[in-house]
Amino acid sequence: MVELTNDYPKDKKELYELVNAQLKALLDNEPDVIPGLANASALLMAALTDINWSGFYLMKRGELLLGPFQGKTACVHIAIGRGVCGTAVLKDETQLIYDVHEFPGHIACDSASRSEIVIPLHYKGSIVGVLDIDSPSLGRFDEQDKEGLSVFVNTLETLLDWKNN
Repeated sequence: MVELTNDYPKDKKELYELVNAQLKALLDNEPDVIPGLANASALLMAALTDINWSGFYLMKRGELLLGPFQGKTACVHIAIGRGVCGTAVLKDETQLIYDVHEFPGHIACDSASRSEIVIPLHYKGSIVGVLDIDSPSLGRFDEQDKEGLSVFVNTLETLLDWKNN
């Protein structure tokens, strides 16, 4: 198993290679969605610098419902099309937000958050949830984060048993 320590790579590409290898090891023989997402959010919180929230919202009854996460308490229900997470679902595309306070309809669960990335998760062509990561710094996330986290999400989509969620 890959171990992340305080001296993990500062290069984002190499960091995401390690993080994605670690995720695969964590999900080995554990297809259940809830423990898988719980470990995934903990892994991201430990591995990524300058973030203050890492977690998942899952589609339930036509809205996003809070799932496993690391960080301060969070909003429980998010309507499709509302805030960054709801917009990611509505548009079915990654939201890479430089300044959340400039985002129309942003939901401020933690006023310390300044930037955010949200990536939809899919099962059989339908959105089953989103990965949501917040940072207290403006412009924390870039295309390298989007690329590395998209691989991360693809691993979750592939290795977790979404049909029984």
